Formats: sequence, C-alpha cells, structure tokens
Amino acid sequence: MKKCFFLLAIILLYTESTYAIELKGLLPLDPYGVFSTFSAESLPKGKFAVASGFEVSDSPDLYRFILKNAYGISNTVELNVTLPYEYGSDVKDGFEDFALGVKHRFFEEGKYGPSLAYMLTVSLPTGSDQLTTQGLYGAGFLVSKRVGPFNGHMNFFYEKTGSGEFHRAVTFLAGFDFAVAHNFKLLAELDIRKSQDSKKVDLIEPRIGYRITTTDSIYTTFGAGFDLKNRHPQTRLMFTVTFLSPTEKKKIQRIYEEE
Repeated sequence: MKKCFFLLAIILLYTESTYAIELKGLLPLDPYGVFSTFSAESLPKGKFAVASGFEVSDSPDLYRFILKNAYGISNTVELNVTLPYEYGSDVKDGFEDFALGVKHRFFEEGKYGPSLAYMLTVSLPTGSDQLTTQGLYGAGFLVSKRVGPFNGHMNFFYEKTGSGEFHRAVTFLAGFDFAVAHNFKLLAELDIRKSQDSKKVDLIEPRIGYRITTTDSIYTTFGAGFDLKNRHPQTRLMFTVTFLSPTEKKKIQRIYEEE
C-alpha cells in the first residue's frame, strides 16, 4: 500500500497545469471495457456492437457526442471504430479524428494467469481546426484478469501524432468492474495521460460509475470523472448505450423415456 501511495506521489509531482484540447481517441464498447480502458477479451467471430454516448464536461464547458462500433473478425481479433463530435467549447464545433484500432488477444486467461492482447491504433486527420492530431498511429498492450466478482484491466498505449510540440502521447489506464448482481456492475477507472503537447503527465482522472444489463444485448452505462490537482476538465459526466448483435440461444433437447 505504501508503494502505491509513493508511486501516485511521483506521478503528481511530474504533472503540469497546462490546458490543451482533450481529444477522445479510440474507446471500448461495453461490456468489453471500462469507460476508456479496453479489456483483452473481444467479440465472438461475426458479432458486432454499436454504441452511442454523451459526455458533459465542466471547466472547460463542452459537450461531446460519441459513436462507437466494434466487429469480431475472429474469436481473438476485433476491429474498433470511434467518432466523437464536440460542441459548446471555445473551439469551433465539429468532428474529432476518426479513430480505428485492431485488437488481437494472443494469450488466453488461465486459472492464475491473465489474458493478454495487443492493439494497433490509427486516427485519420479528419477533425476540424484544433480538433485533430494531424494523424496518429501507435500500439497498446492490454491485460485482463477475473477474480471472483472482480474483473480488472490494465492498458498501456504509446502513440505518435502529427500535431503538438512533442509529437507523442503516452497513456496508462486501469479499470475494473464488480458484479453486484447478475445485471448490475460497479465501475472504477484511473486515466493517466501525457499528451503530445506536454513533456509531463497532463491528465490524471479517476472515474466511477455503474453498468446495467438492460437485456441480453443492451448495456447502459453511467459515469463521472474528477480531476486531480486542478486538471482539465475538472469534472465530467458520461452516459452510453451499447447494442450487441444477439447471440444464438442453445437449443435444449429433451429426451423422454418410455415407461
């Protein structure tokens, strides 16, 4: 526990109080992630998911509408797409970059070991004015492990961008969900980022929320994020609805014995 507090203190020490436009980038779809943290698990082959999300931020004040899609290329490979639209801020309203990613799980979870995956990411420079990275590409490493009702994930991404003073972004994400009931999960996440505009960490944001399984193929997620050390944005509220393609129900064959 003391080591965790020491690590957090080091991170806070190397943060800057600069403000730059935050771009969302690639995001996971429920239930294969927590807010911004990807799970190493993926959609089954041939299955797809579509999600729409809405986000409200304070200081700076802005609204963001997010469209997300995922498709299971195989049982271990998944294609992800994210397209955010931002409005209400000091920056001109418009779309952000069109983000794509391919996730490949190369190691399955065992009794003691986690599932492991890597992810290749690219963002096309389609964003308007200041809402673009001028093109982005990179890779990430994903770890997931389930222990009882807990399901935890850790991500590390390194990406090169066409904009910003330093042209590289580093992201560390840690999230978990806790099954309170068969259709209700508590969510928590820590998002730590160094953007292309900074030498040091310029975003540390813990997030909490919950996810409701409305039906077998619909998930509804609510969440809130809070800044540390006067970061930007200071607070944010998140709402997402995800639709998964229905799975085939197994037919149960009944056998009757003649008396």
